[in-house]
Amino acid sequence: MQSATLALAFAFALGVVAGPAMGAGPTVGPEQQAGAGIAATPATDPASKAEPHIVEVYPNPTTEGDDGEFVTLWVPRGTDLDEYALADDHVSVSLPSLSNVSSASSDPPPSGSLPDRGQTVTFSTAPNATASLVDGPVYPLSDRLRLANGGDSLHLLRNGTVVDELRYERATETAVYDARNSTWRALGATDLPVVTDGGGTVEAFVLPDEPDRAVELLREATERILLAGYTFSSRRIVDELLAAHDRGVHVEVLVDGSPVGGMSGHAAAALDELDRAGVTVRVLGGERARYRYHHAKYAVVDGRALVTTENWNAAGLGGKSSRGWAVVTDQARIVEGLVETYRADTGWVDAIPWSEYDDVALVDDDPAEGSHPSAFDAEVLPVERTRLLVAPDNAEGAILDAIESAEVSLALKQVRIGDRAFPLLQAVLDAAARGVDVRILLSGEWYVQEENEQLKAWLDEQASAEELSLQVRIADPDDEFEKIHAKGLVVDGETTLVGSINWNNNSVRSNREVALLLEGEEVASYFEAGFDSDWADDGSRTLPLGYVAVCLLGAAVAVVVAMQLRFEER
Repeated sequence: MQSATLALAFAFALGVVAGPAMGAGPTVGPEQQAGAGIAATPATDPASKAEPHIVEVYPNPTTEGDDGEFVTLWVPRGTDLDEYALADDHVSVSLPSLSNVSSASSDPPPSGSLPDRGQTVTFSTAPNATASLVDGPVYPLSDRLRLANGGDSLHLLRNGTVVDELRYERATETAVYDARNSTWRALGATDLPVVTDGGGTVEAFVLPDEPDRAVELLREATERILLAGYTFSSRRIVDELLAAHDRGVHVEVLVDGSPVGGMSGHAAAALDELDRAGVTVRVLGGERARYRYHHAKYAVVDGRALVTTENWNAAGLGGKSSRGWAVVTDQARIVEGLVETYRADTGWVDAIPWSEYDDVALVDDDPAEGSHPSAFDAEVLPVERTRLLVAPDNAEGAILDAIESAEVSLALKQVRIGDRAFPLLQAVLDAAARGVDVRILLSGEWYVQEENEQLKAWLDEQASAEELSLQVRIADPDDEFEKIHAKGLVVDGETTLVGSINWNNNSVRSNREVALLLEGEEVASYFEAGFDSDWADDGSRTLPLGYVAVCLLGAAVAVVVAMQLRFEER
């Protein structure tokens, strides 16, 4: 691997594939980020109430002095808010008469009562700033009411009588408490459902065997390209996007603004070039970022969509290094579901135009230059059903259901697994306990080999002690590829998971991820054949020279890890 630094082994744990041991940031879900293990008391069931009730509270903005705190109410039709006030344990403030104020986001109703159908209404200490962050009208809230970051009780009063209340405890920045489902979430986070489409065909391929397929797909565009990724630096992909733009195709690009360790100089130059040419380029990031990382890897090209495990760089979709999986589909609901996901992710304040993004940490990077044989050709195969999963909205539960449905076999391929207690791994162990034949294939690259060997030893012990049908191997790529980067699962030879989801809590609960869950024996057979090929060698290796010394230097180099990272996400 070119330009590998001594810090790499430790930096890996910081990444989008990180477990909890050495995270660069939280590796927990949004609700835990806002107060792990902290109880919050919800409002009374809204469906049973004729009175207005508290829907959301936002106690801890990123602004100085927490300017922009807000409270959102659901207000039934015919309600006169002149009778209501909001209060904590120290102060009470009346709600403004809607006939005497101007809404920051829409015209106010003509009197103090709301329109007949009722609606959510937000009251903010900085209504103009809040208007871009919430749906519905926004009205002023007296700054005498301050929502405590360390916890508070909030009451909705009607003529001095409490009609609704909630209590929350410690809230981190940008976290909203949603009283409707009693959870904390990142402000602006989506709640997208699983999108399902029926039978049809998909094109399946693996990398590095098909290094031209993504380029060919982009070359065929006539109307639109919506490209979403984590990292982006491929010269060939840049050229195809510029060519598409020149022939009148609408082209947009969305990537993560702060990938682990920083953005490579090649990536920044690629984004600069696209932006100068007039391509719409955005990055997700900034102080109001909804996701730990935008780690999804997909593209919508006219009426088709590519979903893959690989990054838009030479190592990934360029076929120069990584073992990856990919699917192209023209199933209309899946394509439109990806468009909806893309629009949800580009339609909020954390989607920042590249030309305006000033928080870039650049690092040196050498693009992969490997050459590998092509053993697996792309194939068009029938599917019975396809489901679009996105994290953190719905993916974890859907994958858990798939594992729990297993009756015969599970074949799992991952770079690493973040934690022995990771719920999906526990579900796999439960499957093995009920007689399912389980195979787990992990990366043998030097920066994860030791921890993967340790996990393998532990899983082997579990299998022996419990007499489980469970095998774990560390991949030895030989010349077929450089490293495993695929995040794949095949269940019972019938259901296949392909996408960007790593097996750790950060990925399923904090990142934006995208995957397809495909039902069909032929698709499953295709990817399982690739799995079997990679499984054939158990990859017994000697640790690289100097590895032990690197481990001893870990504490010293941790400070510089973020700026020196050269790991598998290239």
